Amino acid sequence: MDLVFSSTVKLAAAIAARKISAVEALDAHLAQIDAHNKAVNAVISLDREGARSQAKKADAALARGAALGPLHGIPFALKDMHQTSGMTTTVGFPPFADYTAKEDSPVVARLKAAGGVLMAKTNVASLLSDWQSKNPLFGRTSNPWNLERTAGGSSGGAAAAICAGMTPFDVGTDMQDSIRLPAAFCGVYGLKPTEHRVSLAGAFPDPGDAARSVRLMSCLGPLARSVDDLSLIYQIIAGADGRDTDVAPVPVEDMPKLDLKTLRIAFASSFPGFPVAGDISAAVDNLAGQLQSAGAIVEEAKLPKLDLRDDLRHGGALIGMMMEAAQPGPPEQPTPVSRWFEALARRDKSILAWDAFFDSCDALLCPVAMTSAFPHCEPGAPVKVDGKDQNYWMLPAYGAVFNYSGHPALSIPYGQDRDRLPIGLQLVGKRWSESRLLAIARAMAPLTGGFSRPPNY
Repeated sequence: MDLVFSSTVKLAAAIAARKISAVEALDAHLAQIDAHNKAVNAVISLDREGARSQAKKADAALARGAALGPLHGIPFALKDMHQTSGMTTTVGFPPFADYTAKEDSPVVARLKAAGGVLMAKTNVASLLSDWQSKNPLFGRTSNPWNLERTAGGSSGGAAAAICAGMTPFDVGTDMQDSIRLPAAFCGVYGLKPTEHRVSLAGAFPDPGDAARSVRLMSCLGPLARSVDDLSLIYQIIAGADGRDTDVAPVPVEDMPKLDLKTLRIAFASSFPGFPVAGDISAAVDNLAGQLQSAGAIVEEAKLPKLDLRDDLRHGGALIGMMMEAAQPGPPEQPTPVSRWFEALARRDKSILAWDAFFDSCDALLCPVAMTSAFPHCEPGAPVKVDGKDQNYWMLPAYGAVFNYSGHPALSIPYGQDRDRLPIGLQLVGKRWSESRLLAIARAMAPLTGGFSRPPNY
């Protein structure tokens, strides 16, 4: 059994059946980190002793017949933004370099309660504010497929670590494609759930116990190497927690089994005014053709009558207002409350338009980002797409549309481009329908091919 590239589900089954021990699983992942992290720089802190102690306790519990959680003995890493007791949470920001939370966030607590063994933190963009994972504390994360290319951001360390076999899963944040874009760049799966589906409590270091300002558009979601793993982690972390009052008490359902022949899939190889690489738009068209041949009802999407570029601008303005509220001390010119409500009313129109769109299809297939993993560069520098310079800030556009609307979306790997870099495609569904969306992705797996192990790992 290849421990470091086995799925979370298979690792858990092997530990439960006592085919391997939790300590063996941990040691294999630590060895993989030791062998490859120097080049990739995905893992930025390790708790070897704490993880080993927990792994030994997991093995002892199994030996005495204790009840097992779904992650019993599974080692895992977390993006360096979750508040964790006993480990620093820095978000790559020097003022937080030594910050250690007094308690775990609800998401961390749930993963541990399910039996998971937290061993490491993964690198991020400083303050989670870029689509490359680089910061003054820990430097730059590279893509395991090509070290000259970015792993994406802000969950780039998470995606790269999963791709390189350093952790079976991670949980990222996604306010503007920050789970899906790095998942696509590294050839792994990543899910952005419906807004307010997973608690944001403790999702960012808060040494001063300040009022939480990020209340919209940002989501926590899993990254992994299979749809089944996404589903497992999603079901553990989703749902009301008693701390984040915005989380809706919507039941978290099991992933159903679906037949492609019963599905209606809309596809869009690009959005109006959004650049996209030819290899990526061709991949959308190719998969749409495969789905049609497999018996699904497939049709070119009649997108909502929205100015999607304008939606991106309004989404950016909403983020700006939240960030303004997060600054210490009163702003010089505070945003009038009326502007906040006007912005929410404008957003409501987009949400309702996409809700109506999904009344006529089960899912939308489209790009995750305008390009595959691009060479390391300074933030804001033009990014070449098919040889033409494109605006850096359009990198997350295809994903950010659904942060603005709040709909669940996931990145699924689908082959490689002409530079032998992974292509990720986006699958979007109805709000509160994550389990069905994941089931659609699983039904597509025989066509998409799933995760591919990068060379030399």
